[in-house]
Amino acid sequence: MRAAEGSLGRVFVLRLEDGDRIPDCIERFAAEKGIEGGLCALLGGIGSGTVVAGPKSAAGGPVVPILQRISDVHEAAAIGTLFMTEDGTPRLHMHASLGRGDETRTGCVRTGLNVWTICEAVIIEILGTGLVRKKDPETGLELL
Repeated sequence: MRAAEGSLGRVFVLRLEDGDRIPDCIERFAAEKGIEGGLCALLGGIGSGTVVAGPKSAAGGPVVPILQRISDVHEAAAIGTLFMTEDGTPRLHMHASLGRGDETRTGCVRTGLNVWTICEAVIIEILGTGLVRKKDPETGLELL
């Protein structure tokens, strides 16, 4: 395990609107506000998109994702971390649980989800950790 200590900074409350794309709109907001690190929680409706629902294999080497298509309105609850990449771009790593009727899907939002009507997000800024996401050559993932 590796760890870093930081302190709390600003708190932002966002109202995402119909058609906003996650993670794009949150990463863009973070860039505009100069957020270098944070915790992000989200709640609301998702209309379409895809989530990464695990790797195709647990064996070593580059990770090949399993993509799950979301093609109808789902309720969403999600939590994630927001840190800069090596080139200074904010990157959101968020997992969401999406439900419709008696079906639930859970996965990483990195491939993109489109807001249906409204989502609310809260970003709690974390200062002073010095953490960045670096691409891991073995897995191909951006790791903290």
